[in-house]
Amino acid sequence: MASEAPSMANLEELKNNPLLQDFVFPPFHVVEAKHVQPGIRALLKELENDLVELEKTVEPTWPKLVDPLEKIVDRLQVVWGIVNHLKSVKDSPELRSAIEEVQPEKVKFQLRLGQSKPIYNAFKAIQESSSWQTLSDARKRIVEGQIKEAVLNGVSLEDDKREQFNKVQQELEKLSQKFEENVLDATKKFEKLITYKKDIEGLPATALGLAAQTAVSKGHENATAEDGPWVITLDAPSFLPVMQHARNRSLREEVYRAYVTRASSGDLDNTPIIDQILKLRLEKAKLLGYKNYAEVWFIICLWCSTFRILESNIFFYQVSMAMKMATVDKAEELLEKLRTASWDAAVQDMEDLRNFSRDQGAVEANDLTHWDISFWSERLRESKYDINEEELRPFFSLPKVMDGLFSLAKMLFEIDIEPADGLAPVWNNDVRFYRVKDSLGNPIAYFYFDPYSRPSEKRGGAWMDEVVARSRALARDGAAARLPVAHMVCNQTPPVGDKPSLMTFREVETVFHEFGHALQHMLTKEDEGLVSGIRGIEWDAVELPSQFMENWCYQRDTLMSIAKHYETGETLPEEVYLKLLAARTFRAGSLSLRQIRFASTDLELHAKYIPGGSESIYDIDRRVGERTQVIPSLPEDRFLCSFSHIFAGGYAAGYYSYKWAEVLSADAFSAFEEAGLDNDKALKETGHKFRETILALGGGKPPLEVFVEFRGREPSPEPLLRHNGLLTATASA
Repeated sequence: MASEAPSMANLEELKNNPLLQDFVFPPFHVVEAKHVQPGIRALLKELENDLVELEKTVEPTWPKLVDPLEKIVDRLQVVWGIVNHLKSVKDSPELRSAIEEVQPEKVKFQLRLGQSKPIYNAFKAIQESSSWQTLSDARKRIVEGQIKEAVLNGVSLEDDKREQFNKVQQELEKLSQKFEENVLDATKKFEKLITYKKDIEGLPATALGLAAQTAVSKGHENATAEDGPWVITLDAPSFLPVMQHARNRSLREEVYRAYVTRASSGDLDNTPIIDQILKLRLEKAKLLGYKNYAEVWFIICLWCSTFRILESNIFFYQVSMAMKMATVDKAEELLEKLRTASWDAAVQDMEDLRNFSRDQGAVEANDLTHWDISFWSERLRESKYDINEEELRPFFSLPKVMDGLFSLAKMLFEIDIEPADGLAPVWNNDVRFYRVKDSLGNPIAYFYFDPYSRPSEKRGGAWMDEVVARSRALARDGAAARLPVAHMVCNQTPPVGDKPSLMTFREVETVFHEFGHALQHMLTKEDEGLVSGIRGIEWDAVELPSQFMENWCYQRDTLMSIAKHYETGETLPEEVYLKLLAARTFRAGSLSLRQIRFASTDLELHAKYIPGGSESIYDIDRRVGERTQVIPSLPEDRFLCSFSHIFAGGYAAGYYSYKWAEVLSADAFSAFEEAGLDNDKALKETGHKFRETILALGGGKPPLEVFVEFRGREPSPEPLLRHNGLLTATASA
């Protein structure tokens, strides 16, 4: 691309480009696709100049190396973060095209930065200096992390290998983006118009209201919840109620088949993209000197070093303090132990469903298949525990849930959360903005919350990410540190008519989960920006606070504080709470196997799959499914084509870490159980300790050390197995 001097008009445009402004809170409301290419290109040019200057003047000291490096890394992360975030929540063809145009240039700069030998050598010099032992834990972690990242970014590769490595990395970025776009487009593409009420019998009022609201948005302006027509989509708030409640078995089958074959045909087929991603990841690993991509992942992400699997009345594994790489074999051994503990319970779950559906006179009782399981599970749950999830919705309105969540955070962590709408621009009118204050009333963080499903422009799932991180080097106006800002994004049922968003219990758990991530980002006390908040925390530890927070949905005081009927204000009856508690372990074996299937397939694909070999990706999925599914997958099941966690996210070869983090989170919560869940004083003391360790230390200390500092010992899986009702199964295994 020839370099041309910018015209006066172009200079004026750049001056007014919102991506290049000096802002405290990003100008989400005014960033458009037209700003992306000129803004990112101007930013990259500026950062390139900063990098050249840093390489000229670099010295192995914090002010001459780390502070200027952090400013470069952070500026790119924040500005690209705005663009990428908008693509996730406000997708458009124009924005996609603009990002696609400049992404190779962004990746090229990141590779140039990651492969900078002057910077790498300066970090090596710090590590080898006589002052190394005087550095804080956080600074040592930064140095070690930067050296490791540089090696894995190809800093040590010869010129031709480095050039090939860079080509591979460029292509991987492009493919991951295309994968996610195909999933979104395939999800949007499916619409099922239903005009006869008998075809949609069983769907609860909230689902009918949403289906009619969707129909109105598709041009059926007279659609009503009572009389239709109704439009069903593959977006979770529409898809899940059909699977759980629709009496029309053929409708369930049609919707299920559409869901598990998303992005697997035509122009949106992700199969060749997956093959190419796996091929390139393997090539990348071999360029770096590893046998497979899973080995690379363990070096990048694994903090638990090496598993020691010990046998007693129950199996348990601990983490070794030795700085050794955990092997794929050890991760597989962990998953196999969990699979064995879950299998008999899952087989019994299926037998219970068959017997129950047979007792109900279901014609499909002897032939239950995938589109029957959720439906009959809900009927069995209702029968066994006298709980109807849909009847619970009026007790879980979003405003009450958030009030209760914030009250819990105040009690445990001594923070106040207050609305600050209007202080920061937002990307959609439904987005809320909040200020977090400490016990003295000082602001310590901020966050956005985007709760509702918008299938036409917003990708599915739920996530939390940073907007900006806490940082001493990037403090403004004499402050000690820049304050962290987060965003939480969910895809829950939107308000219908004049009713607020009435949530399922699972949606409540999801909000608590994402808030746990946000707390770790916002309550960090680490001022070194490269390891503050969620930065620098290895993947297999980053889910600890999020899964920890889910446990509070079952704690009596917390649940009763959020479960208030949106119309009458009536609190959830005590007997219903006790039933919810009893139902917590319902089908725990089946749910555990589901996660183990995902994790095992992920490991097989990244450790053993040979692109172009005798097995296809679907052969591997089916083979894993034989050990992890009581009912085999459909031959046409293509769930891999929408498995964004590993093909468009950060969990490639690491999905198993969700199970590992469950161990940590359950064990962390057991500290509160031991203190006494009805003892406010003890809860506050334990909450303070949790905040000062797990939430405060960020990536500034190895996560195992942080956990031991909080818990007083290494992790045990006993609390998780107890919570899931699998302790007996494990003992027999």
